[in-house]
This record gives sequence, C-alpha cells and structure tokens, in this order.
Amino acid sequence: MPQGQPTAVPEDGLTTRQRRNRPLLVVHTGDGKGKSTAAFGLALRGWNQGWDLGVFQFVKSAKWRLGEQSVFEQLGSLHASTGAGGPVDWQKMGSGWSWSRKAGTEDDHAVAAAEGWAEIKRRLAAERHDLYLLDEFTYPIAWGWIDVDDVLETLAARPGHQHVVITGRRADPRLLEAADLVTEMTKVKHPMDAGQKGQRGIEW
Repeated sequence: MPQGQPTAVPEDGLTTRQRRNRPLLVVHTGDGKGKSTAAFGLALRGWNQGWDLGVFQFVKSAKWRLGEQSVFEQLGSLHASTGAGGPVDWQKMGSGWSWSRKAGTEDDHAVAAAEGWAEIKRRLAAERHDLYLLDEFTYPIAWGWIDVDDVLETLAARPGHQHVVITGRRADPRLLEAADLVTEMTKVKHPMDAGQKGQRGIEW
C-alpha cells in the first residue's frame, strides 16, 4: 500500500468514502509480544476521535492493574469532566463475568466466559460502543468455552458502525478468515529467553 493507497479497488458498488468507513474486525495474534499493546494504541486513537470505548479483558488476573487500565480510566474521567475524547468502560476479572484461571473450577470459568460473551452480544445489539477491545479473547474460544460459530455470526451481523479488536495467541482460522485486518506478532527474541522476568513499564 504505497503512500496509503490500496493496491486494488474492488467492484463492490461502494464509494471511496463508504468503503473507507466500514466497521472493521481486527485480530492481533501470534506468539510474539505486543498484541494487546498494539490494540491499546489503536484504542487511544479511537478515544482521540471521541469514540465510546469498551475494553473487555478475558484472562489477565483480577489482581493485576495494568498501566493501560490506569491511563484509560483517567481518560474516561477526563472525558466526563471536560468532554475531551470519548467515554471508556473497562471490564475485567472480578467485574461479575470474568475469571481468574487460579480460582474456581473449569466449569465455573466456562460459565463466566459465556456470561461475558453474552454481555458483549447485548452491547453489540444495542450499539453501545464504537470500539470493542476483546483482550485475550482467543483463549476462551480455543478452550471451547465460547462457540466460535456464534462469535462469527454475531460479529458478521453486528449493526451500525462498531469496530471490534480481538487479541490472543492461536486465533481460530475461521476468525482470521472473517477478519478485515490480521496482524501476527512473531517472536524473534525476548528477555525471558535469557531468564529475565517481566518488568515495570514494559509488561505492566
């Protein structure tokens, strides 16, 4: 895509403006670091455009308070007090429908995951957000807790102009096929390979 120009123009009957403004399904997958980080960067752009953001974390522990969460909560407060940017709704473990892999049975986790997905479906139907960030959503799909066919049907039929970004390793091939934008993070080298644990400001 030299200078941001598409390599081909489809014969779909749409104008350039209509085609440019289609809602996108985006997937960040692969074994490399940076899938969620890239998605949060995209969300920052959306916030700056005044979008209503819905962030849904599916795996990270409830005890973790990510740097991104603190920043986005402050941005949500800034919007509420000044009107700058857009509103932010951050849902994570312990919020009533997510889970920690270290607590409860697998059946409990599966039920919680299904409840989380049901809430997202309700919000999509109501056109609640402009951008949905489903962080590490590939895992409950891979574990069989959420039906991939239901996900594909729901996302394909979502009304209005709602962007959806999904992150996580081993994304289902059918999800990749349905997506408009897929990025695979490939690990070339990582500090953990040399025995170094995660550090403040890099991992959280």
